Amino acid sequence: MRDLVEIGMGRTARRAYDLDDIEIVPSRRTRSSKVVSTAWKIDAYQFDLPLVTHPTDAIVSPGTAVAVGELGGLGVLNAEGLWARHSNVEEAMFRILRTAEDTDDPGALVRLLQELHSAPIRVDLLKDAIRTVREAGVTVAARVSPQHAAELTPDLLAAGVEILVVQGTMISAEHVARDDHPLNLKDFIADLDVPVIAGGVADYRTAMHLMRTGAAGVIVGHGYTPGVTSTDRVLGIGVPMATAIIDAAAARRDYLDETGGRYVHVLADGGMNASGDIAKAIACGADAVMLGAPLAAAAEAPGQGLYWTAAAAHPSLPRSRVAAGPEYEVDLKTLLFGPSSDAEGVVNLFGALRRAMAKTGYSDLKEFQKVNLTIRR
Repeated sequence: MRDLVEIGMGRTARRAYDLDDIEIVPSRRTRSSKVVSTAWKIDAYQFDLPLVTHPTDAIVSPGTAVAVGELGGLGVLNAEGLWARHSNVEEAMFRILRTAEDTDDPGALVRLLQELHSAPIRVDLLKDAIRTVREAGVTVAARVSPQHAAELTPDLLAAGVEILVVQGTMISAEHVARDDHPLNLKDFIADLDVPVIAGGVADYRTAMHLMRTGAAGVIVGHGYTPGVTSTDRVLGIGVPMATAIIDAAAARRDYLDETGGRYVHVLADGGMNASGDIAKAIACGADAVMLGAPLAAAAEAPGQGLYWTAAAAHPSLPRSRVAAGPEYEVDLKTLLFGPSSDAEGVVNLFGALRRAMAKTGYSDLKEFQKVNLTIRR
């Protein structure tokens, strides 16, 4: 039975939980972390890590997408970001970093991102960025917004994109526009020969709708990061991640039964600041996590310690700040696999996931999704 709370006469609301509200329960069995697998597969693409990068220029350049791919994850380029608009992205990044150093006005950084993103998307630059990733031999993924998916996707596929990510703050099976034809994801996906990951969603019904479009994966959440994203303040929309992931996992199970065996992957995006949050997201039912802010600590990150999401550059209603990331810097490999001298779970992110799985006796991600959970409060 759902936990409903009366918030006024005649109005109830469902109680929902964030990752901070839950804990993983150890089982009677443990195992060595050396025999634990964190591998997962979406369509024909196999990955050693359940890691997909949040598609922001702050952490993903063509070079870092390659580095993430070589380490076993999936780096996702923002097809509407700076690498698609400016031939000299280093200069654009320098302007962002210099502005961050010279001003205490957070609005100045957002205005600069809006200015930089007002430049038109250039297909030649987009193809160059994708070519860099493709020629390195790792899986090529790119993100488009629902508003520009139909326009940009043919060029992305021609350039060699292998996994398409259609992502907005919140997304539905049909994006309705005033002047143009709506984007019907079911028709859109049916015409493609590549797997599509779509989101974000926050509830069972929307997750089920997206699964029925033919999406290979569904993103849960909208990349919430305290102090960075402001969707809750601007739009009043929030996503309690533990409940949202569990609801989407329930939709995945029911859709599996409905279709007689078609499995749709659930990707958790937001609310994860430390390795324990990653473990909890998988335990709630996620197949992989979409990380943003935790990767800003990587020395390879183009934002050099700054972090923002694509929503920061919205021309009329930005929903992300440009914020300083962690006060430490490590190379990407150490950030993901250690070793670490940090006791707060912000380095060796996936070594910690392996240890959590081992301490609770589970050998792979699908098994770990069955671990018992408790509510802290």
